[in-house]
Amino acid sequence: MAYKDYYDVLGVSRGASDADIKSAYRKLAKQFHPDKNAGDEKAAERFKEIGEAYAVLSDPEKRKLYDQYGHAGQVPPGAYPGAGGMGGAAADFGGFDPGQFSDFFQGLFGQAGPRAGGFRGAGAGAGPQVNLEDLLGGLGGAGQSRRFVQNVEGELQVTLEEAFGGSDEVINVDGKRLSLRVPAGTRDGARLRLAGQGPGGGDVLLTIRVLEDGRFDLDGDDLTTSVDVPAPVAALGGDVKVQTIAGTTGNLTVPPGSSGGRKMRLRGQGWPRKDGTRGDLYVRLNITVPKDLSAEEQDLYRRLRDLRA
Repeated sequence: MAYKDYYDVLGVSRGASDADIKSAYRKLAKQFHPDKNAGDEKAAERFKEIGEAYAVLSDPEKRKLYDQYGHAGQVPPGAYPGAGGMGGAAADFGGFDPGQFSDFFQGLFGQAGPRAGGFRGAGAGAGPQVNLEDLLGGLGGAGQSRRFVQNVEGELQVTLEEAFGGSDEVINVDGKRLSLRVPAGTRDGARLRLAGQGPGGGDVLLTIRVLEDGRFDLDGDDLTTSVDVPAPVAALGGDVKVQTIAGTTGNLTVPPGSSGGRKMRLRGQGWPRKDGTRGDLYVRLNITVPKDLSAEEQDLYRRLRDLRA
């Protein structure tokens, strides 16, 4: 039974944050979703593999057990108490049907809890279920998570980049596919209403949750990012390129004698406002020193050190 590297499946590092894992899963699941790859068996298998990896890495307890026992191929009996007493395996694995997962997964978690006989699917003895991830990610089908009650209220997760530029989503509610547009400039906590689109003609109410971003921090209307500045440029001044959240490249002029941690501003490159203007982008300078200095460069740095002594 071959070892499965769930981190590699999602394209994240072993130290990835929960937000990084969610973001990677969301992008891959959209890419390989069966609705976008009709008849493509390889894409369908990739979609299931992505769901399996996310089912494990999105749960702190299962992720810890995977990191500890994954190479051994089996979690010791009793080490994972969550396998029992939670209303079925599908509930235990966040709405995913573990019966569809790989032999590696079955071998790793299949004997981990009181139900040593393996997992049952969500349909075995379970009532009708509405899956929140079907509603909240445009990712219908198996391999989803987070349920919601029949009042059809939930949270829709979007990346910071999607919130900035707007995002088209397709969601499934009570077996019906609905299209919606997350407007550009949407803030965390914003509410979207799909009137009359819920079960029985009710409304679908979504609260937008904007995921943390590894490149940009949002504070009010302003964004903050960091840029590496070579030590000679920091000392003598010069231009560096800065990537904006819109995907464009801005030019930042660094004054002579700039220190690490200094913030500089690119006007109008921040978050969209209701009046059509935008906030600013603040760029934090991160001074870098090359590790692979040539002999000539080392000599120049020595001379500079001696001059400053």
